Amino acid sequence: MLDLIDRKIIAELQQDATLSVAQLGERVGLSATPCWKRVQRLEQNGVILGRVALVAPEPIGLGLTVFVAIEATDHSPAWRKTFADNISAMPEVMEVHRMAGEVDYMLRVAVADMTAYDLFYQRLTESVPLKNVTSHFAMERIAAKTAYPVDITNR
Repeated sequence: MLDLIDRKIIAELQQDATLSVAQLGERVGLSATPCWKRVQRLEQNGVILGRVALVAPEPIGLGLTVFVAIEATDHSPAWRKTFADNISAMPEVMEVHRMAGEVDYMLRVAVADMTAYDLFYQRLTESVPLKNVTSHFAMERIAAKTAYPVDITNR
């Protein structure tokens, strides 16, 4: 269970992971050493998965975002493992979600352009048998968040 200080640490790091331990501690009401120990514990417990730089896709040549809905032909453990292994090896795939409902998997894919997507699509459909693949092309990113809403009220 996360206490108020843990939640404040998470909220602060989601906004700026470059904060020094001293700065972070000051913002959450701790000195540097106990703050650092809490950050380490949050990392060890898998709450903090990593600290990264967020990059805009367009300046690095990845201006096309595609949401790919997949219906599977098979739902066996072996098929799922093969699918997960193949998808994980494709650098264009930014997110993969196993879904409930009409679609079995939803992917968020970042590519340079339609030609790059076509090459990705060919690799995807050759990697494992699929029942249906439907592509949805994003025209504009209106909002994008990486920070989860963390309750930092004292309950």
